[in-house]
Amino acid sequence: MRAPLSIVIPTLNAGAELPDTLASLMEGVEAGLVRELVISDGGSEDDTLAIADAAGAVLATGTAGRGSQLARGAEAAAGPWLLFLHADTHLAPGWTDAVQAHIAEHTGAAGYFRLAFRARGLRPRIVAGWANLRSRAFGLPYGDQGVLIPRALYDHVGGYPEIPLMEDVAIARALRGRLLPLDGEARTSAVRYQQQGWLWRGARNLLTLTRYLMGADPERLARAYKR
Repeated sequence: MRAPLSIVIPTLNAGAELPDTLASLMEGVEAGLVRELVISDGGSEDDTLAIADAAGAVLATGTAGRGSQLARGAEAAAGPWLLFLHADTHLAPGWTDAVQAHIAEHTGAAGYFRLAFRARGLRPRIVAGWANLRSRAFGLPYGDQGVLIPRALYDHVGGYPEIPLMEDVAIARALRGRLLPLDGEARTSAVRYQQQGWLWRGARNLLTLTRYLMGADPERLARAYKR
């Protein structure tokens, strides 16, 4: 019986982060859980593709945009279970057990990891705490928490929409009632928060989420987000 899990990672000039992310996935390979790694690249100009090739990844290339890249990666994946993961997110040791337990017990549901930042201090804990509360209370985990989903359910809800922003919220809403917390931790990069300020970036993310839930166009939100 072939391994069930295809891991899909969207990338764009992710060469600095990708090796450590891939290293965190090795326990799944050793446990016989991982069937393949799919790198969905949006036009990297660094060594991202060389790293992916050295890792034996399936490559899916095309235009940049996380929603589009996730959708392309899913199309290229062959496993009955999909794990979508950001290139700067490391899964904490023990993630394999959490995924195997979910696959065995929840064949018709998706899952997400508990969020943590790879940074020390009160502010990272507060921001991660809010993200985990939002995920549990409102069923809205973000992509940096990882999303585990059976292929059949992914296809049933229409997959990731090809939008430039809020694709993770869109699929979470489509999965409402079928999205469960996993007993594992996703440790994501804190660089953007450290560069822009924890309060400023947190407030901007909340405002963007609110506008999207109120019906704002993702294209306009993406332009504002980049500014």
